[in-house]
Order: sequence, then C-alpha cells, then structure tokens
Amino acid sequence: MIFGCHVSIRNGYSGAAKRAASFGAGAFQYFPKNPRSLSVKDFDQGDAESCKEFCQENGIVSVAHTPYSTSLTPAEDKKELTIASLLNDLEIADSCGSIGVVVHFGSQISKTDPLASYHLMLEMLNSVLSLWKGDCLLLIENNAGTKGALGTTFEELVQIRNLAEYPEKIGFCLDTCHMFASGLWTGENTDEFFSKGQELDYFEHLRIIHLNNSKYPTGSKKDRHANIFQNGLIRDEFLKDIVTSSILKHIPFVLETPDDEGITHKEEISLLNKKWG
Repeated sequence: MIFGCHVSIRNGYSGAAKRAASFGAGAFQYFPKNPRSLSVKDFDQGDAESCKEFCQENGIVSVAHTPYSTSLTPAEDKKELTIASLLNDLEIADSCGSIGVVVHFGSQISKTDPLASYHLMLEMLNSVLSLWKGDCLLLIENNAGTKGALGTTFEELVQIRNLAEYPEKIGFCLDTCHMFASGLWTGENTDEFFSKGQELDYFEHLRIIHLNNSKYPTGSKKDRHANIFQNGLIRDEFLKDIVTSSILKHIPFVLETPDDEGITHKEEISLLNKKWG
C-alpha cells in the first residue's frame, strides 16, 4: 500500500518531498504554483531536480494538481491562458519527476447543447497535448456532480480519453469523495463499480487515487471532504473494500482530507498503514 497526502511547496519542491517523507508517506501531491492563479511560473529547475532525486532515492511517488481556477471548459477569453498554464504545470511536474498533473473534468457550458462541453474539452486537451513532449501525464479527475454533473461516470472519462488525439498522454485520477457524492460508487455497489471500470479499461489508465471521506451522503453531489476515520459518511468497511482491492494494489492513495479537525495527515497515514497497509 502506498499512502500519502497533499503537501505545501512553501519550502520548495524538494522541501515538499522531505515533508511528505517525515509523515511516513510513500506519495504526495502538491500545487506546482500559486493555487489561485493561472499565471506561468518561472520555477527553480535545481529545486525541481532535487525533488526528483530525493523521491527516486526514497521510493516516493509525486503528483501535481492544477490551480483551482483551471478548467478544461474555460470561457473563450481564458483559453490561451489556460493552455499556457497547463503546459507550465506539466513542465514543472515533469522536472520534479512526478507521474502526472491532475485536472478536473470540465463542467456544463450550454443549457441547449449537451455536447458543447465535451467538444470544448477535446479542443483543450488536443491543444495542450499537441505541444507537450514530456513524460508527465495529464490526469483527468472524476467530478462530484456539481455544475452540470459532467465527469461523474466511467463512460464519460474513458470516452474523452479515447476521442482525444493523444490518449497516450492522458491518465485518470479517482477521488473517493467525488465518486461517493456523485453516486458512481455508493459503498453498496463495489462489485458492480469494479466490474464496470474493468469492462471499460478505466483502471488500466488510473495513476492516482484521492483518498477522502465525505461529509455529505452518496448522491448528494456535494464535494466536501472528511477525514477517513472521523466525521465522514463513508463507512470504514466500504473504504476498506476500495483501499485493499487487488485491482488497485499498485495505485498510490493520496489524502486531501482536513488536517485541522482533530487529526493530522501524519497521524492519518499512520492509522491507514496500521489498519489497511
């Protein structure tokens, strides 16, 4: 089992890797730049290389996450800015030796044309990946069901990848809170969940899992993360079925849970290793 958490880059990329290691983490996620900005960052190549070397030496997996404002269905006047920002994220993550950059599935942009969002997503993916020559993947994350309820099914996720011009540069990120909130997975349908994902070859391209509990019930379409073993509505035995599944045994699990609600990420990783590691 590979457990980790989201870590700040306050002390640089190598500092983030070392902080994750101090938590006993085998993986970590980070924002490659200011999480509230789409600006292109002139980053420290030496620091990124140090991060890569430290992770290789210590067997740690890293993954980046795009800033909050990144969207694969941006407004017309944000397209070029978003493309430049995504390429910058990929470059930073590649320099850090990360497996990929997580980006959320797009949202609904038209009330009259249900396919408009998918067309725009493909346009954006093709524009970005036609320019990207590195090894780092773009990892599309499933949505919780807000903002038009796009990106909540295996079919959508797999089809977007299949229709893209560069599918080999695209992988997936699976969020347990999102799949519970959207109703993709209820805790009661685990066998069906895995069967459908295998049937569509989704898990073959899955590279990272966001391990989060949910503060709202399944089907609520509300994205509010809770700690794994407290204050969440996903029962322990349900999460255990996901974490200990042989289908996911080589996939890193990264916490995006609160670290100020009675338990730290270091404590949470320790509990995960004791219970399910």
